[in-house]
Amino acid sequence: MSATATALRVSRSVAKKVYAQETAEGVGATVRRTIGTPQLRNLSPFLMLDNFYNMQPGGGFPDHAHRGQATVTYMIEGSFQHEDSVGNKGTIGPGDLQWMIAGKGIIHAEVPVVGPGVPTPNGLQLWVDLPKEHKMTTPSYQELKKEEVPTAYPEGPDGPSITVISGKSHGIESPVRPLGGCWYFDIKLPKAGQSVFQEIRMSVPLTPF
Repeated sequence: MSATATALRVSRSVAKKVYAQETAEGVGATVRRTIGTPQLRNLSPFLMLDNFYNMQPGGGFPDHAHRGQATVTYMIEGSFQHEDSVGNKGTIGPGDLQWMIAGKGIIHAEVPVVGPGVPTPNGLQLWVDLPKEHKMTTPSYQELKKEEVPTAYPEGPDGPSITVISGKSHGIESPVRPLGGCWYFDIKLPKAGQSVFQEIRMSVPLTPF
């Protein structure tokens, strides 16, 4: 290993740990919120992080507005149907990704797909504050199916996996192009006690969580 590579492997200590708080949201829905609570009001540029997992029949997230931010929806199981004020609509299912740039403003709705044997939607939604120069941009979507979201296997197929939602990991790059830059990974460690190394760009300020 070169001196440069060695220098890059710098451990960073955990500054704060918080418990997710259950919060009623939308109509008949409950989320577990970590960012956007009294314990962690925000973590610029991250405004909110929710795990949506519990919805009553007929529940969901009816028409609501976003402006000056991006919302990133990553589905774990179940499916959502979505529709917005600029004519976009569709369905995102397990492993799918939706990166919505709200820009100068958009109204959209997300409702669960229901039916026999269809699991309740479970996933993550992250709100990211857009840089000042992009806050009034035209709203847009980047939507990827599960098979389009790339995964890195730094130690081979039986080792840790890193699903690259955005950014780069071990030579694998996501096709998502977030305004302002944001690296987002879904890391799975198949064995207890495993760890994985992730190179971080030290030349620009980053807020990791």
